[in-house]
Amino acid sequence: MELDLSLDASGVDIDGPHNGSLLSNATWAPVLLQWIDHVRSNPDLSCPSVVRLAPEVSLGLRFTDDAGIAELNSQWRHRKGPTDVLSFAALDDTPNWLEGAAVELGDIIVSLDTAHQQAADHDHSLRYELHWLISHGLLHLLGWDHPDERSLSAMLALQEHLLDITGNVPPKDKWSNTCGDRVSPDAYNDEKASLHQTSTS
Repeated sequence: MELDLSLDASGVDIDGPHNGSLLSNATWAPVLLQWIDHVRSNPDLSCPSVVRLAPEVSLGLRFTDDAGIAELNSQWRHRKGPTDVLSFAALDDTPNWLEGAAVELGDIIVSLDTAHQQAADHDHSLRYELHWLISHGLLHLLGWDHPDERSLSAMLALQEHLLDITGNVPPKDKWSNTCGDRVSPDAYNDEKASLHQTSTS
């Protein structure tokens, strides 16, 4: 399987030792490909059939600041203020997919400002935080949701496993309050997306 990743980090930067490597296609394309391949190749994990069969998937990953994500949060979620991650899901597992065609998953948008703050609050690295947020957004693009405690626990356990296979494991007890919600993919047709928001209380 191939991944076509469109990464946008225009207007933002990371200070410190990372030198922007956490905002590069070279960093995220292999990680996302590994995560998608893991989910789609495991028959015990929920995954849309079009993703299991597709020779190529594409998605967008955008890094922004609190002002940028607050604007999207207001526009799409009718909620004031910034959030950490929004997922705009394009995927709808329908029979009209043409075999052999690439599958568009949607877009993940991350606020670096909020990610920095949450990393500090949880006493771990920005690298951990970004992997956590992006893995959560990706699972929503793949159809995962958590309307109840049982499904939330399953989703968070899978996130921990995804971080484990890429060598980025945050302490489990630091994520017990992470939750989010997902909106129908119909909004994607309006502006490339349906949204997801996670928040840490």
